[in-house]
Amino acid sequence: MNRILPLALHEISFAAAGRSIIEPVTLQIDAGPNTIILGANGAGKSVLMRLMHGLLVPSGGAVAWNLADAASVRRRQAMVFQRPVMLRRSALANVVYALAVAGIAPGEREPLARDALKEVGLLHLADRPARVLSGGEQQRLALARAWALNPEVLFLDEPTASLDPSATREIENVIKAFDASGTKIIMATHNLGQARRLGDEVIYLHQGRVLERAPVDEFFANPATAEAAAFIKGELPWG
Repeated sequence: MNRILPLALHEISFAAAGRSIIEPVTLQIDAGPNTIILGANGAGKSVLMRLMHGLLVPSGGAVAWNLADAASVRRRQAMVFQRPVMLRRSALANVVYALAVAGIAPGEREPLARDALKEVGLLHLADRPARVLSGGEQQRLALARAWALNPEVLFLDEPTASLDPSATREIENVIKAFDASGTKIIMATHNLGQARRLGDEVIYLHQGRVLERAPVDEFFANPATAEAAAFIKGELPWG
């Protein structure tokens, strides 16, 4: 099966309401290392990820995947947001619905959904209404929806920003399971500890501009720009 990576961004930019949010960015994202998009609140991390995922159309430049078939690209990537949207149905039905939207055959949906719930530790809550789950459980359910799709690429937009430390650990364990399964992780965060724990490389974004890209250890030990150094020291807002 052909892979959809690499993902190439060619001078992409984005503006809204007359304001530039992403300055022209050129990047190539390859399979393998976990990529962390790090930056302060308002740096443009979420917008950049939405451009990569195809939820936003760039104002300039182009986003190009390895596959020419756009439908195949969409089926083989998934995105989990800081505040996931839960349907008014059970946890199991939420995952089944995601599989139906992806075009999975009806007879395969429930077994795949149950396997995904088991993977994230929610199988015992399969029949519980999704909207009464805790914040951490809802985020794991969102990850279960992604897991069931077996994506090549998983985009994560601040997935633990509103969670307590215990729920954060559970989410990070699921992210590590995705990584171990071969899924490419691209995650936006402002959390320095999380970037160290989960990242292999850092793309540092500041005011809509990519200022640095480096292996995670190198980035934290020897930041190449004054802005990154100040951010690491806590002298810029984390957001």
